Amino acid sequence: MRNLLDNYRRHLTNYDSLLAYSLLGIVGGVASGLVVLTFEWSITALAGLWGVAGGGEFFEVLPRWQLFALPAGGALLLGLAYHLLAPEDRETGIVHVLSRMHSHYSVLPLRNALVQFIGGAFALATGQSGGREGPGVHLGGAVNSQIGQHLGLPNNSLRVLIACGTAGGIASAFNTPLAGVIFAMEVIVAEYSVVGFIPVILAAVAASAVSRSLSPGGALFDIPPLPLNSLLEIPYLALLGIFCGVSVIVFISISRFAARFAHWPVSVRFTIAGLLTGSLALWVPEILGIGYDTLNLALQGELALTALLLIALCKLLATATSCGVGMPIGVIGPNLLIGACLGGAMGVAGGQIAPELASHPTLYIVVGMAATMAAAVNAPL
Repeated sequence: MRNLLDNYRRHLTNYDSLLAYSLLGIVGGVASGLVVLTFEWSITALAGLWGVAGGGEFFEVLPRWQLFALPAGGALLLGLAYHLLAPEDRETGIVHVLSRMHSHYSVLPLRNALVQFIGGAFALATGQSGGREGPGVHLGGAVNSQIGQHLGLPNNSLRVLIACGTAGGIASAFNTPLAGVIFAMEVIVAEYSVVGFIPVILAAVAASAVSRSLSPGGALFDIPPLPLNSLLEIPYLALLGIFCGVSVIVFISISRFAARFAHWPVSVRFTIAGLLTGSLALWVPEILGIGYDTLNLALQGELALTALLLIALCKLLATATSCGVGMPIGVIGPNLLIGACLGGAMGVAGGQIAPELASHPTLYIVVGMAATMAAAVNAPL
């Protein structure tokens, strides 16, 4: 067995060894799929303890006092727990993965992954406004990095393993292998090569297969075919893209402003973010948690123009502040919801201004989702 592993390591030192890296991709995809599914199940189980159903999404049915107390109290407890950690152990998410890839030879520490898993699950289960995909990318990359470290694989193969893990994390979260591949190549690896591409494809397919086998829920969103009604809509769609880009600029500005108070005790920063989220939830409870239940309502055309704008505004404020203070949450899911609400509002307004030209509002929602996510992670594809 040792001789076999030694031979495999020697194959991995050759970057052109496609078969060896393909095997690495399959193993990495299965591992990332399993860890992301476990993370999602943990969110559901924790949220169920305080009466949140729907996979940890249906916060809107909670009593009014709980809409405030859950995120505020959860943020306080999370801040007290973070106070016991060293600053370097608090680093999580996609930024942490990119930092370790570029300056630490793709070695992702186990302690940060545990903080991401436990802290991220608790934060989302208590209604903090964030996403699970960023934590999923970190966890998928970390479990693969740990596999590579324990097997003593060379540093160049750790980089491929992390790319496979991040692709698997996105693929299993959305049940979309192609999205995982493009995300890993465009955001994490930032380059395209045949040897890097094929293992990542295999990892995404393997992770998606694990997700669909163990959690057979189908696609996250049910989107029908959406034809463009008129070419005259293209300038209007471009305007929607500009609005989505501006919303991301505001999001980043708020996050940077919140990050300026990094010298404050982490328990104070988290509590302030939780109080803000809880206060906004008394007004707009749809902002709590990830928000995919609200996003599906928008796709089905069940939200009015005013509701769409309020949800977008409050979701942006709560998520940007929570991310800025360093909570272990992601930004992909919230930005999808923000983009969907902006697109839905533009679609409703377009239908009122020029009903004979405007396409179905769902088309604008999908375009808004794509545009906001592209701007948020700097990944147009």
